[in-house]
Amino acid sequence: QLFTDGITNKLVACYTDERMADAVLVRVYGRKTELFVDRETELRNFQVLRAHGCAPDLYCAFQNGLCYQFLPGIALGPDHVRDPHIFRLVAQEMARVHAIHTNGSLPRPILWQKLHKYLTLVKTDLSPKVSNPSLQQDVPSLETLEHELAWMKETLSQLGSPVVLCHNDLLCKNIIYDRTQEHVRFIDYEYTGYNYQAFDIGNHFNEPSKDTCGDQPQLAAAACPVVTAAGRLGPGQERHEGFVLRAGMLRAHFSSVFYLLQASHFLWACWGLIQDKYSTIDFNFL
Repeated sequence: QLFTDGITNKLVACYTDERMADAVLVRVYGRKTELFVDRETELRNFQVLRAHGCAPDLYCAFQNGLCYQFLPGIALGPDHVRDPHIFRLVAQEMARVHAIHTNGSLPRPILWQKLHKYLTLVKTDLSPKVSNPSLQQDVPSLETLEHELAWMKETLSQLGSPVVLCHNDLLCKNIIYDRTQEHVRFIDYEYTGYNYQAFDIGNHFNEPSKDTCGDQPQLAAAACPVVTAAGRLGPGQERHEGFVLRAGMLRAHFSSVFYLLQASHFLWACWGLIQDKYSTIDFNFL
């Protein structure tokens, strides 16, 4: 069975049982994805997540892909992530991933390295000699983008968001909900790495925003009940759900999520420009 939801790689399920009980997945990397995905790091992160029960079994890796266990369940849609029961499961699984520490040293966020790499890759595409007229009209100049990136790094680095192991690509289709086990699992670890915790959360709200909020994607985070809880708690108020939650702490966290969401927009905009040039997948990246 060929899965058609992916916009980076080709994914095929191989099985003999119609119920897919014996299914394995074969993922073939998309064209030129090695330009912006470190495959050795992806494989290492896959193994780390598996060791902590957060990823399926990995059967083998080959030159241009992977073969791994099929996780039963449904890939989430925009409506699922608004369901109070499911978004709490997503938050719990995200917390499990964020709690993994493996490198034995103080981790550094990969965000700035990624952004600089992506912007370097799009420089040629935005050059007046090769860029198509629509790109020159709709995309800011290189000087503007470089200025924006410098401003983001200087400003967002000071927010104090913890650096933790992040998935960094939690769009709906990368979250599998298993009704029988009542849990969710994350898939596809191409962008996994240590990053700002608030980026991972903000990026999760940002990724499905086009589907959930139409022409106003900036409302995606504000529409989520988990985040808007910050606005409902009074000064010094606490709630007990296994831990103490203070309004000031939640508001500060919400602020970091909101600001780092801007970096998510910037990153995926650059990614879209790169994919539009190289990908053979039928998708409007721009």
